[in-house]
Amino acid sequence: QLSLLKIMIFETYMNKAYLLTGGNLGNREENLLAAIGHINQHCGLITNSSSLYETAAWGNTDQPAFLNQALEIETELIAKQLMRRILKVEKLMGRIRKEKNGPRLIDIDILLYADEIHNYKLLNLPHPEMQNRRFALLPQAEIAPNIIHPVKQKTITELLKVCKDELEVKKYS
Repeated sequence: QLSLLKIMIFETYMNKAYLLTGGNLGNREENLLAAIGHINQHCGLITNSSSLYETAAWGNTDQPAFLNQALEIETELIAKQLMRRILKVEKLMGRIRKEKNGPRLIDIDILLYADEIHNYKLLNLPHPEMQNRRFALLPQAEIAPNIIHPVKQKTITELLKVCKDELEVKKYS
């Protein structure tokens, strides 16, 4: 009975978040795999993951193509704590922030955190640009097509259908 009670309490205080990992330097596949290990260790339990997707660089286009993957996690951390842990994971993996939209070993964004809406200095939720970026929506739609964007009040699938981003996003094999 005590174990069942612990499980019930644990499930009660878990929050669901959706992350997007990406990178375009080094061994991109190994970096995304390493990110999964670090996220499981420091942020929460990964409960679902999309396929890998390859996309040309967005914004600053004079750089290698990115690999991206959406992850669903369950975490006991509040949104700000999760963001701080993600930044630690990026630093642990060797991310150095030099230029906005520049090349990077790893990038981890929180796309959605439960149905919360925040505008903190360090964190905006939902991710303010996700609805405009096919490379974020397509992997997200693979693992959670019916999740509702708390600001736009549309499912991920609906957002993907009206997304004006024309960059090609393809499954990586």
